[in-house]
Amino acid sequence: MIKHRIRQSASCFSFLSSFISISDLQHQQCVPCCSQLTWSTNEFKEWAHQGQGALPVQSALPRTYLILVGYLTDGRQEDKEKLVDGCLYVKDNTGIIPCELLHFELEWLESLFLFPSWSYIPQTDKSAAGYVEILMDPLPVNLPKEVPDIIPVTYPAPAKPLLISRSPCEKRLKLTVAGELARLGPLLCIHHKTFFFLFLKCFTSAVWVPVLVQKPNQLAWHRILQLGHGYTITGLVRSSLKKSGQRTFVTGVSSCLLPYCAEQAREQPLDSAWQREFTQSSSLEAAEQLSDSLELGVEEESSGSTKESKIISYVGTVTKILNIQAGLFLLDDKVCLCLAYQQLLNSARGLRPGACVELIDVHLLQKPLVSFPFIVLGACLSSTVVLKSFSRLSTPYQPPASSGNLYLQLLFRYNLGMPLYLWLVSLLETFEERFSCFFGCRRLLRSSTRRNPGAAEKFLVPLLQAVVPDREEARDIYNEILAKTHQCPLQKYLTLNPPCQAPSLSAVCRAAERKSWEGFSPSQLLSPLEAQHMGTQELNRRLVWSYCTLSAGSFQPRLILLGVLRVSSRSSSLQLQDKSSTLPCVISHKDGSPFAHTALIGSLLQVENYQLVVERFLQTDFPSWEQLANLKHVREKKTSVYVQFYSEDVQVLHAAEGQIQKGLRSRNSSSLRKKDDGSLTSELETPEAKMLKLEDPKPDTHRDENCQKGQSSTRRTSCVSHLFLVTQKEGLMLRNYQLPREEDGEGQELQRNFQATVLWLGRAQLWSHSRESGNLPELEDTSCDGEEGMTQQEVLLLFMGKSLRWFPFLHLDGLYRFVVPHCSDLEVFDKLCFPPVPAKFLSRSSCPRYLPVQDTWHLQHETWISCLTEHQLAARSALRGMDQRISSIPEILSNSFTGSLVSFSGEIVERTLCASPKIEKPSVTLGLQKQKGSLLASDHSVKLSVSVAPGSPVVVDVYIAATYLQHLWGLLPGAKVLFQNLERKISRFHNIYCTYIASSCVSILSLPASHLSFPSSPAGEASSPSLVFLSNLQPHLQHLPQARILCHLSCVLTLSLQWVCSLCSSIFKEGRCTQHSPPCPSHTGVRQASARVLVEDGTGEALVLCRNQHVAAMLGLSLLEWEALQNCVQSRGRVCIQHGEATGTGCVEEPEDLVACYLRSLCRSPLVCRPILLDFSLDRKPSKILQPAPLQLRNFQCGEVEFVSQVGPRPSLLCLNVEEVEQEALNCLNSERIRRTSGHCQVGATA
Repeated sequence: MIKHRIRQSASCFSFLSSFISISDLQHQQCVPCCSQLTWSTNEFKEWAHQGQGALPVQSALPRTYLILVGYLTDGRQEDKEKLVDGCLYVKDNTGIIPCELLHFELEWLESLFLFPSWSYIPQTDKSAAGYVEILMDPLPVNLPKEVPDIIPVTYPAPAKPLLISRSPCEKRLKLTVAGELARLGPLLCIHHKTFFFLFLKCFTSAVWVPVLVQKPNQLAWHRILQLGHGYTITGLVRSSLKKSGQRTFVTGVSSCLLPYCAEQAREQPLDSAWQREFTQSSSLEAAEQLSDSLELGVEEESSGSTKESKIISYVGTVTKILNIQAGLFLLDDKVCLCLAYQQLLNSARGLRPGACVELIDVHLLQKPLVSFPFIVLGACLSSTVVLKSFSRLSTPYQPPASSGNLYLQLLFRYNLGMPLYLWLVSLLETFEERFSCFFGCRRLLRSSTRRNPGAAEKFLVPLLQAVVPDREEARDIYNEILAKTHQCPLQKYLTLNPPCQAPSLSAVCRAAERKSWEGFSPSQLLSPLEAQHMGTQELNRRLVWSYCTLSAGSFQPRLILLGVLRVSSRSSSLQLQDKSSTLPCVISHKDGSPFAHTALIGSLLQVENYQLVVERFLQTDFPSWEQLANLKHVREKKTSVYVQFYSEDVQVLHAAEGQIQKGLRSRNSSSLRKKDDGSLTSELETPEAKMLKLEDPKPDTHRDENCQKGQSSTRRTSCVSHLFLVTQKEGLMLRNYQLPREEDGEGQELQRNFQATVLWLGRAQLWSHSRESGNLPELEDTSCDGEEGMTQQEVLLLFMGKSLRWFPFLHLDGLYRFVVPHCSDLEVFDKLCFPPVPAKFLSRSSCPRYLPVQDTWHLQHETWISCLTEHQLAARSALRGMDQRISSIPEILSNSFTGSLVSFSGEIVERTLCASPKIEKPSVTLGLQKQKGSLLASDHSVKLSVSVAPGSPVVVDVYIAATYLQHLWGLLPGAKVLFQNLERKISRFHNIYCTYIASSCVSILSLPASHLSFPSSPAGEASSPSLVFLSNLQPHLQHLPQARILCHLSCVLTLSLQWVCSLCSSIFKEGRCTQHSPPCPSHTGVRQASARVLVEDGTGEALVLCRNQHVAAMLGLSLLEWEALQNCVQSRGRVCIQHGEATGTGCVEEPEDLVACYLRSLCRSPLVCRPILLDFSLDRKPSKILQPAPLQLRNFQCGEVEFVSQVGPRPSLLCLNVEEVEQEALNCLNSERIRRTSGHCQVGATA
């Protein structure tokens, strides 16, 4: 009978049509398709063309000729353990598939149908089946059930007293209620129970009653009910909700849903006692409504800027799925629909781009989030979402996660409003986009239901706890649905300015570069008093290199750094990496120890306390300081961005392999991790996995291909390891270790590499992954053996190619272990060693063996010498003296120091860019000039002034050529650094300084303080210089960078005022340069002034050289007087005077010049010869090199009394500042001098 009806129904279809089973549909159909068996070709084309109107870029569904036959069911009989969720299915004897219908009748359940018009939509995940959209009503094969004729009903108005009455006698009375469907709640699943609410309203009044439907066989009613239609529900009983106490009608097992028909309904009157009780309750209800309105008014008045969302209805077309997991859809390209506050139990089937939806009673929120571009329509539990038509486009279907949806879990856990939820979604979207290619979405977005939260939850939970400190009460869904006054999380909102952001690394670099140039002016880098005396060359050189540091608070909103820690084998530097870009980083410890945690490589890190450094490089051609505001002289601007932070400020969101090691923050811990069985294992992996984790992308490959999954399985294979101590490390250089080119074996090219001298400890060890490697058995065996010495052998390691990645982790005094995976040969290290030179030239025993480090070897940091345990003290004493000696800065500056290569640590107090010495050998940097990435010209060098400690007067200068600065990040004022293998030099003025050479190396031990943001004051807030005596200067003169004396200006020996050409430094007179052969094209002059004065403080004398603005202060001239004097000199070009004692200094006077006469009389006046407070430093390049001389007797006269005293040679000083001394200050300083002098005398008498 059934087969006959199926053939009869299908006989009208095209002869090309064929039947398809559900199993074949699910497994063979991989693309969306549409079957319209009753339509002609033109009708189908018109239908498809209309569907493309909203989204013309999308293609229409392709047509197939397939006949689908099956039973419509709600899935109750298919899987007894499966929760019935109100979804509908089509089934046959081969399988079952979900389906969506626009129109459904209850009698269709469990009936056999032929579907003439349907679409199959597969999932984007090919391993999962799709669903069917039923486009037209199916054709029944068997007849529907009959409906009873006359039904006695109760309407909502007379049934309302039952919900208000407190009498228990009517609690189990069953009613049949008929009314108009006023509101339909969404399907909800709470505690594994699925239910929904509907509200029936009187046909003649606004009285309504709620009905709770929760029986599995009745959940399909949700597909039938339509707003505004009349329905009759039988078998209703009164019930109270346990949690909220609210009363509602509840369906029973025997309840039926029938369409309301006035001819078939007969009203059943209620008892008069119920009516009286209803009247009293109605007055009470009115009072409650009045009270609610008054409370609402007070709340609105106190809320201030809090906005009230509007409740509207809307019909629109889905044009884009913004985020299916977050329940965000875009309607009509302008409105965002948020369904996250409802449970999408049908997995959002049907909500594809091109589908039309009707929204009833949704909340309209305008600008809930500052950065969100769309108006938002939020559907709460009182809203209704109706699918009006299916999409006609071949758009994909991706269902939301049925369990472990982190978006919804955090939404409901913290009861977030719409602004915070949209901010949460933006953070999660960015997070997933940046790091899913490294770890996979499942790992990143894993929820805490498994007691092992994923990286995203570790990142977001502290942020949500900060913005929602007093967690609001859990969301009361029953009150949200049933309350007389509507209350839900979407009702009120406040436009949110996000408290923080976590953009991609490429966006971070762009924001940092943009912020570094905001409001930037070249004049900020120079002091106006100094700039006006600089020539063109010096002026532009001082502008070449500058920097600024930015913190998280420098950005609005606050910027959080996220990235996977990688190490580049090309630059040999640490990097934070995401899908978009890489960011070089400098990592230090707060205790000043070097960073050596190899176990962190490949881990996802979060850093909130950091310094983002932007190095700025300018190419300018400013003729003079007066044009600094004219930016047309800036020819090129470049930047280099890197970040520096402390490892203690790092939070590990996702470890590279399993959980992060316990001792990750302690310096003496091994790289260990716990296995599932509780045993400690070394953090080792297969070489393939390790290469994925360590290696940076190739420069010529696409970034998306560089995102390594890191998902390789760890196989238990034997490994060979060897413990060693680093005794010396050299810097990165292009050295003459030559290897054949990869393209052809004939060409030779220099290789970037570095060397390290190490000491093998013990013998090679053979162990597997399960071996406990943190106990350092080599040292323990040695310490227990009191007779035999430690097995030690010095080896010179050469790092080239991919092994350059270990450069940032190797440090002096560090104990490391090389691990050779997939190896069981204990002689693997010996077989690869060979002498650096032939044995016939040099004895092998007198030279360390030479070992090239292989690319597949893994370096593991174990501990430091200073951190060895008590039972390893024997080994520690044996290792003492093997490491490289670290000197102190005072030792290096001592005349008794004899070493040529020095290593020391100190704090950078000043960084200055200067011209490279002309005596520098070009061969030293010839190879480095070929390297790309250097933003400084090769003719520049940087001078670093390094002190012992903050505020220490002992300073040594370190010169580094620009060619070495390509990857030397972190050399900023305030940073504590360790220099190794610098060359100590002595200048012809007997000044001691150091230079960075090919074997040198530098490590950043501590970062500068965060308040050092701009290089205008490179040394930070300098303390006041110490007050000294001239007689006490001589023993400490060489090491004193800056000091202060209270002295008397005896006389001005020489004074020179001149205008020079800014280009060629010739005399500039009357507005033009005086150079004629060849003629100078410059039209800009620079004024310069110099003076040499004699000062004394009662204990000795000194010659002080003053330049430029200090000359005016020394002469006691005001700013206006000084400007007028300079203008007079401009017409003359140059004016010089000299004192009688200064003959032979080369200064030629012009006695007839009025300006010279004025200056001569000024220099001899009492206005100039006065007490002053002088800040000075040593003149390290005096015009005449003074040889050590013995003390001499000199006569001094005070009034009529003549004194004879021994005096030493006059030291040469540079004036740094001149201050006038008031009488009170002079008395105070003199008292201090007398007290200190008396103290020195008492000490001398006691001695």
